[in-house]
Amino acid sequence: MKYLKLVDWIREQVVSAGCTGVVFGLSGGIDSSVTGVLAKLAFPDNSLGVIMPCESNPQDQKDAELVAGQFHIDYRVVDLSPVYKLLVDTLQAAAETPTQLALANLKPRLRMTLLYYFANCRQSLVVGSSNRSELALGYFTKFGDGGVDIVPLGHLVKAEVRMLAQELGIPAPIIQKPPSAGLWAGQEDEKEMGLTYQEIDRFLLSGQAAPNTLALISKLVEKNAHKRKMPAIPPLGWHLE
Repeated sequence: MKYLKLVDWIREQVVSAGCTGVVFGLSGGIDSSVTGVLAKLAFPDNSLGVIMPCESNPQDQKDAELVAGQFHIDYRVVDLSPVYKLLVDTLQAAAETPTQLALANLKPRLRMTLLYYFANCRQSLVVGSSNRSELALGYFTKFGDGGVDIVPLGHLVKAEVRMLAQELGIPAPIIQKPPSAGLWAGQEDEKEMGLTYQEIDRFLLSGQAAPNTLALISKLVEKNAHKRKMPAIPPLGWHLE
């Protein structure tokens, strides 16, 4: 069972950080489901999944609860919709003109805040669910779903995550549903990126891609490079005159 190495890695990371457990979001998608099951295996008695609907598709919560029930994951449901609406109303009152992306990115950043609240209360690390395909292209929200402590799927492309999901016994409807961050109604990852995960995975594993695909991948990698870096600071040794 290859996934046991990941379970051991999660446990080692948490213990080395001086923590005693894990907290993770459960979105009803394949990545969060796999992450949640691995985290539960690493800390059977101190793992918490948090389901955080935020003007979301109700089916996502049902799928998240299905996984939690099947794998006996302790979980909480916190509906962020009222908080999100209040925040949007407050921001719009500040006379800023919102963009769809600016409004959408508030959702993962609210979820990040909630996960760290639970983690602080439970002396736990926050476990992220991004995979290699997303991280390579910067397809995540900075200080949102990118705001985590450890990312156990960060070395696996999407196809490898699917294989791992099958090995773990994740329900088939979750494995087969179109990947989506749930940022707005009808939002799907591949449509938003303009790329399929198959194209991304092929490039990452072999370096091969059609010219138009390679151009789009390169554009996204360059555009989102800042997401993969620590905040910039002036070089050591600089002194103010």
